[in-house]
Amino acid sequence: MSYLKEETYNDEMTEQLTENYRSIIGGLGEDVFRDGLLKTPERAAKAMQFLTSGYGMDAEEILRSAMFKEEYSEMVLVKDIEIYSLCEHHMLPFLGKAHIAYIPNGQIVGLSKIPRGVDVFARRLQVQERLTLDILNAIDNTLKPQGVAIVIEAMHMCMMMRGVQKQNSVTTTSAFTGQFQNPETRSEFMNLIGSKLH
Repeated sequence: MSYLKEETYNDEMTEQLTENYRSIIGGLGEDVFRDGLLKTPERAAKAMQFLTSGYGMDAEEILRSAMFKEEYSEMVLVKDIEIYSLCEHHMLPFLGKAHIAYIPNGQIVGLSKIPRGVDVFARRLQVQERLTLDILNAIDNTLKPQGVAIVIEAMHMCMMMRGVQKQNSVTTTSAFTGQFQNPETRSEFMNLIGSKLH
């Protein structure tokens, strides 16, 4: 049995990006025709399409596709959602985890849709601050819950690999709406994301 990996890409965009990457690699002084680099421009073109595939997706539509009426009105928390994104300033990765909670107001959402919604915004050129608000607003706009809370913790390669070169720094952003602006509810959320229940 042969190995076959099926992926779908925009052929015109792949061709254009491939030429651009070939030009960049050559401009850096490399031989774009040596064995190790022959297919690198095309691979990079396809990788960049995947890493920015969020531009072609709608997070609110994803959330709406799995909404259910339910009278549950306590906190729903999905934590440790992996995030991989690209910093829009240097196009270097930043990666970490998102912790997201909402308090339903007659509607719940399929749990897998929350990480899928996260990916929609993470797979764009981003800054962590906007990413935090993008995710929060999508959940708030679709579910119209009693409140939404989000905390993102991430390490930024633009700080670790270049510039200030601080390998152990972590950036934390947060946003809260509705009931999570109440100190007691917010404190419960913060305690839950810090606990090891599993």
